[in-house]
Amino acid sequence: MTGFILRAVIAAFGLWLASTWVDGISIKDAPTLLLAAALLGVVNAFVRPIAVVLTFPIMLVTLGLFLLVVNAAMLLLVAKIIPGFDIDGFWPALWGAVIVSITGWVGSWLIGPKGLERLGR
Repeated sequence: MTGFILRAVIAAFGLWLASTWVDGISIKDAPTLLLAAALLGVVNAFVRPIAVVLTFPIMLVTLGLFLLVVNAAMLLLVAKIIPGFDIDGFWPALWGAVIVSITGWVGSWLIGPKGLERLGR
């Protein structure tokens, strides 16, 4: 359970970084940020695998780079659902997805698959 909560906080941090660094991404307040992070986790767990399977031929041709487009689409989907979380188009979504992905990757590396094992706890 601790790992799930930490991953949600890391996703929220990534969304906050994206809204700070990328023009065209805005988040109204902290509850909206936390709700968007939680919904992004749900979308990534259920919708993203379907999108990846459906776009697998394009993934092969682009050597996996199309996955960035899928990640941007997932971020745009969350922005369409959550009021107060706005993305102005594809390019801000793409750069936001890159930031959220890198943040999530680093966070997952730090906390490990079972929780805080890399931090010595």
